[in-house]
Amino acid sequence: MPHATTKPLVRFRDLGRRDYQWAWDHQTAVHKDLVARKKAAGWTRPELAPPHQLLFVEHDHVYTLGKSGSVEHLLYSERELRERGVQFYRINRGGDITYHGPGQIVGYPILDLDWFFNDVKRYVASLEEAVIRTLDTYGVTATRYEGYTGVWLPPTDALPWRKICAIGVHLSRWVTLHGFAFNVNTDLSYFRGIVPCGIARGDHEVTSLAVELGATQDLEQVKSRLRQNLAHVLDFELR
Repeated sequence: MPHATTKPLVRFRDLGRRDYQWAWDHQTAVHKDLVARKKAAGWTRPELAPPHQLLFVEHDHVYTLGKSGSVEHLLYSERELRERGVQFYRINRGGDITYHGPGQIVGYPILDLDWFFNDVKRYVASLEEAVIRTLDTYGVTATRYEGYTGVWLPPTDALPWRKICAIGVHLSRWVTLHGFAFNVNTDLSYFRGIVPCGIARGDHEVTSLAVELGATQDLEQVKSRLRQNLAHVLDFELR
């Protein structure tokens, strides 16, 4: 495997607020281009290192269902979706159903893991770790929850386990697609239309950084801290 002797360079792009279909088409095109270049060049020399990218985006209201999910976890009818202005897509990432919307940082790292490490579990754990470290800078203690992906806040005497970041990825020839959804200023009422990630409410809930801190947060500041933590954990250089 052509693991780099120096840190990989990753181009960061903030796409702003975008319709899900547009963002899906865009990341798919970037992913296909990287895979095609990899097939053609083989990445046998450092100067042929691929154009890794890290994309941040805020989506319009949308529910996405992963390939291993159940459509029964979508609780709204087509009419209710229209009335609430929420789109619905079946996609090729792992995981079940989740929500994306304004105030949420959705990250799409499109990386050739041949230049990092060939370990999907380690990759997912790295995404989790970057979010955990970001939350720590705000004084919020987060962790992993055994048996589930994503980032969670542990239970207290008054509150159950709360999920603050969902993760679902897809790989082709070790090139990553999809990523994570980190609730910062997210309107959590939209999660009532689904069974988030297929996990029934009661013992588990969904939360956001704003809810945990009791105030709306500076989204740009959170983005800045998060991308630096991703660069540190995955050991790449941002450009």
